[in-house]
Amino acid sequence: MVVKSDDLFVLISAAFVMLMTPGVAIFYGGMVSSKNVLSLLGQSLGILGIISLQWFFFGYTLAFGPDIGGVIGSLKYLFLSGISGSSQIGSIHQMTFVIFQMMFAVITPALIIGAFVERVKFLPTMLFCLLWSSFVYDPVAHWVWGGGWIQKLGGLDFAGGAVIHINAGVAALVGALYIGRRDGFNKRAFTFHNIPFVVLGAAMLWFGWFGFNAGSALSLSFQALSAFINTHLAASSALVAWGTAEYIGRGKPTVLGMASGAVAGLAAITPASGYVSPLGAIFIGAAAGFLCYHATILRNKIGYDDSLDVFSVHGIGSITGMLALGFLAVQHVGGVSGSIHQVLLQLITIVAVALYSGAISFILYFLVDKLVGFRVEPDEEKQGIDIVEHGERAYDM
Repeated sequence: MVVKSDDLFVLISAAFVMLMTPGVAIFYGGMVSSKNVLSLLGQSLGILGIISLQWFFFGYTLAFGPDIGGVIGSLKYLFLSGISGSSQIGSIHQMTFVIFQMMFAVITPALIIGAFVERVKFLPTMLFCLLWSSFVYDPVAHWVWGGGWIQKLGGLDFAGGAVIHINAGVAALVGALYIGRRDGFNKRAFTFHNIPFVVLGAAMLWFGWFGFNAGSALSLSFQALSAFINTHLAASSALVAWGTAEYIGRGKPTVLGMASGAVAGLAAITPASGYVSPLGAIFIGAAAGFLCYHATILRNKIGYDDSLDVFSVHGIGSITGMLALGFLAVQHVGGVSGSIHQVLLQLITIVAVALYSGAISFILYFLVDKLVGFRVEPDEEKQGIDIVEHGERAYDM
């Protein structure tokens, strides 16, 4: 086979997306206490290794194998067998597509873990992520992208608003509720130990997201260029919107808030990036920044402990983008025009993914908890997950 320009573009995009998993780790790591930062980095590294292997063995074929009943892929590509030098997906080689989609599969469970940090064990978390990828992520990816029922119905998700962010956001919410609050929640302040870490992680995510969204065009095309600029504009407008909302509500725009706003905008534009105009992207980002900020305020009032606001940022952000896409899609970018019918299809996609992810995630949390136990002991939680689970400290003062 000969590697062509489109293959090279998508391979470079895959490398960008791979960088997002350690970016998530650093972004999250700055928002936990210093005694728990290594646990987050370790969980993210573990996911990078385990889910990459899962994708090779059977994840890819479940997601993108020949369709079985609109629900799951066949085992044709088990161990990536059946992929020859002439296998193509559009204008790229199938193996290029495998590698690109592998990075999507990796980052999705890495988003979930932010909801229940500072109180869970390493090995049960890895087991949950492996099971979740197999029984939740892979089927949903098939529904939306692999020839499944949502794709046949006409639901749109350019780069993973439903497949990745709503899917992970709902699983995170269920996990936070099932596992319960951190010790001392609502009784003492949980401080963010390193805000510069948060900004660095957000910058890595922002950078990687160009590959995430533009690469999803799977070719060097106008749609890829549109996705690239839309990604940047949405993140920028969400940053400004979150900072403005914070200034109005609290009197000061925080650095943490602006970084979180950028990530909310990135999550929101993900499903729409290859379908909307730049002006539409600015609107989606601004709406997401405003709504996600207020979702974090509501979470505080309700009192559940989604430690790093995974659902408020990724879930609410992508729901915003999925629905707005139905109205704002323009023909000259992605070949689809916005309509009430498309909004209805988007709503069906959101509800189906959320219900499935929520139900199966709950079952998997329950099974893993009963088999091996999710939470560390209360005294271990006070001591810190880093030393208890890994025998290491991030800082030797």
